[in-house]
Amino acid sequence: MADLPFHDRDDFDDADRGFMARLSPAVIKTVDGRVVWDNDSYDFLQEDCPDTAHPSLWRQGQLCSRQGLYEVTDGVYQVRGLDLSNMTLVEGERGVVVIDPLTSTECAAAALRLYRDHRGDRPVTGVVYTHAHADHFGGVRGVTGGGVPILAPAGFMRHAVAENVYARPAMTRRAVYMYGRTLPRSPDGQIGAGLGMTASMGTMSLLPPTDEIAHTGQREAIDGVRMIFQLTPGTEAPVEMNFLLPDRGALCLAENATHTQHTLLPLRGAAVRDARTWARYLTEAIALFAGRAEVAFASHHWPTWGRERVERFLSQQRDTYAYLHDQTLRLLNKGLTAAEIAETVRLPPELEQVWHTHGYSGSLAHNVKAVYQRYLGWFDGNPAHLWEHPPRDSAIRYVECLGGGAAVVAFARRYIDENDLRFAAQLLNHAVFADEGNKVARDLLAEVYTRLGQGAENATWRNCYLMGALELSDGIVPATMDTASPDFFAALTVEQIFDSIAIRVDGPRAWHERLSIDWHLTDLGECHRTTLCNGVFVQRPAPCDAETGQAADLTLRLTKAQLVGLVAGKGVEGVEREGDTTVLQRLVAVLDRPVPDFAIVTA
Repeated sequence: MADLPFHDRDDFDDADRGFMARLSPAVIKTVDGRVVWDNDSYDFLQEDCPDTAHPSLWRQGQLCSRQGLYEVTDGVYQVRGLDLSNMTLVEGERGVVVIDPLTSTECAAAALRLYRDHRGDRPVTGVVYTHAHADHFGGVRGVTGGGVPILAPAGFMRHAVAENVYARPAMTRRAVYMYGRTLPRSPDGQIGAGLGMTASMGTMSLLPPTDEIAHTGQREAIDGVRMIFQLTPGTEAPVEMNFLLPDRGALCLAENATHTQHTLLPLRGAAVRDARTWARYLTEAIALFAGRAEVAFASHHWPTWGRERVERFLSQQRDTYAYLHDQTLRLLNKGLTAAEIAETVRLPPELEQVWHTHGYSGSLAHNVKAVYQRYLGWFDGNPAHLWEHPPRDSAIRYVECLGGGAAVVAFARRYIDENDLRFAAQLLNHAVFADEGNKVARDLLAEVYTRLGQGAENATWRNCYLMGALELSDGIVPATMDTASPDFFAALTVEQIFDSIAIRVDGPRAWHERLSIDWHLTDLGECHRTTLCNGVFVQRPAPCDAETGQAADLTLRLTKAQLVGLVAGKGVEGVEREGDTTVLQRLVAVLDRPVPDFAIVTA
């Protein structure tokens, strides 16, 4: 830590450059008074770093907590610090084009008001979604009700809603840990999320794009604002894009290059991102745009000014992802496991001395493990790990071998005294999983998690450790979570709607059920047949002519909106039924419900 360049104040200068005005107070509420954003709660970060935080992460929090309206370059403005992400506004001939309208409508509306207070009441004449993560489109109805061009990378809608179909409950629960939702905002608690402070908790929305960007080099213009696009699929998001504003010399880097080492596998869970592809697209961005960009800005953090600095920033970001990818492959091909590689790889000294390569959101350790997982999966090749007992069963046996819960706690105290907190956590985790009523073990593990968290440079690691400590001491605290927006449900394809049913079928309960349903979507002119057999819910397109083939047990004629209502468990009127009307009840009877607040640090 003594080697870190704390004397370098360039990031602070860049974060403050172009400042115009703050939102005061920086508290945003819903119409019924619920607080969805409170940036003022981070004012404590302006003090000196305490012993309860890593100085590097504290520094990142100081930078990310700056909020207000900033001028990036002539006609380009950003509102920062009013959500996890930034909202960028580009002035056109008649109004303003909004890039990435934040997570929630309330925050987006507040950001637009702040802009208009200082630049005039310009109408929103277009929207650009840089990629398919909710903090970059969820607030769109806060800036427009539609009727304007909306640009997005090809495949945007499918990927924008996909996480809300398959693993949403588990991801949402784990996101509580990743963002530290129920932690106090204080020097002892949550001090940010690396990419920003946290995600807002307001109303999410989604308007479909009117136009898709389908290839690199594609040129578009909205309200006289010209853009040249680079598609970057498979980087930070499944679909993503950078673009140059050639008339402003401004390069939008979406979330492909920010002031942190990004994560290849978020702690909340996701499909593993491709570091090799990520690095190659940054190389392409340098070739396409670096010589034309006087400033580079992204969907998080602060801009970088000057052609040489922009190219150096992109090159260092590129080298970071390429290095951790290539070195992981080199070492796994020598027989090292993911955990061993994570302990071995370090960035080259030149990159370690650059603040934006540090792991505030991702980290070198868990990014290396993500690369390993992408190529080799969870199994490290050791047969001992092929068929291990599940955590609780293993914990009971480990504790027995070590002489019981009290003995495990005694061993853990020894490792704590030796400052080996990592192994103390492993031991105490076994003690807690073997006996949740072991209060001594719970309290000591909470203490260890707190110390590990407060020493972490990575914001999401800190939040996870501190959330674990909170859950051990206070139990599971239900977090206020945004339920999926009606816009998300409306955006689901029929296939995704049926997928959401398939993953809820309780297989054993459905083993002996045999049923089939024809779904006639009258507003779409589509017909689908679903069958349930052997606990598997299968869907396929089907002829709409009931005389063709074997008739289904039940035929339903309904709109897509009515189908969504049925899946959501709402009473729906006007659905025409033909056949055995008990079939739908039998299907519903074998559907399981996700558990939104499952245990994480206890069995």
